[in-house]
Amino acid sequence: MEITKTTRVSNILKEYGDIAEVMEIFGVKRVGKFSLRKLLGKVLTVGMAARIHKVPLDEFISILEKAVKGESKDS
Repeated sequence: MEITKTTRVSNILKEYGDIAEVMEIFGVKRVGKFSLRKLLGKVLTVGMAARIHKVPLDEFISILEKAVKGESKDS
């Protein structure tokens, strides 16, 4: 799956499941229930999340791609 600024978090969840590390990138902590994550994911796009967290879009997408591949953020 190609991740772009218009990719919805719900699509990432559908593709990769409930990956806690990925959801934390979007600001949804591990203590949140999966149903809450799914609700937020339906409206939130990668571009929106990058703006909310004040991270450059390219950097945000790179971090997200590493997370869904199971790589550490520092690699």
